[in-house]
Amino acid sequence: MKKEAKNKIPVKTPEHIRFAVLAADIACFTVRDDGKLCVRLVRVDRPPHFPGIPGLPGGLLDPKETAEEAAGRHLFTKANIRLARTYMEQLYTMSRVDRDPRGRVVSVAYLALVPWERLSAQEQAGDKQAWWEEIGKATRLAYDHDEILSIAVRRLRARARYTTILSRIMPLEFSLTELEEAFEKVLGMSIDKRNFRRKILSLEVLVKSDSVRSGGQHRPAQLWKFKNKGVEEIEVL
Repeated sequence: MKKEAKNKIPVKTPEHIRFAVLAADIACFTVRDDGKLCVRLVRVDRPPHFPGIPGLPGGLLDPKETAEEAAGRHLFTKANIRLARTYMEQLYTMSRVDRDPRGRVVSVAYLALVPWERLSAQEQAGDKQAWWEEIGKATRLAYDHDEILSIAVRRLRARARYTTILSRIMPLEFSLTELEEAFEKVLGMSIDKRNFRRKILSLEVLVKSDSVRSGGQHRPAQLWKFKNKGVEEIEVL
């Protein structure tokens, strides 16, 4: 007969275990055709705390889905944005105890990007339930969504400096001027255009398109494409 291990600590299983509920929230960005960096907002109607105020799309997880699957589902059902058109990456875990007045809810936040040209006319226009809002005007959001949005903007700006993440928000073909303007809108600052062009071309992440764009009195602009579809780590700025 085997002897029992000495100093064995008995494991006690509580009869009732209380868990926090898990949710997913998404900060989805685009650069509108007027050059404005915008985020997708939805109407949150949860009186008395949030009676019809703006917030980020999101919601609780189904027991049989992952956090990423839930994020894609809520992005479509609440914000009318199809996951197949977007790039999405996990952003942060929001676990402040009082973040949701309904109870203990932990949220896995996501950063998503979608090119304006891939949106339908209806998705671009939005409605009373889901719409695009300029970053500077997206304030006083439901729950802790102001904090999520702030973290998402900082993450996007940081990754724009050292990766090709903006490839997931640009049109398929674009001029160097349009790429410069996208960087400026995302970063919220002016950049040296001559140095930027020299640097971005030296990195060899762009290839020339077969197309040029004619525009008024200006000479035709060469259009470019990103060489790879993935997000690469490079030193852009």
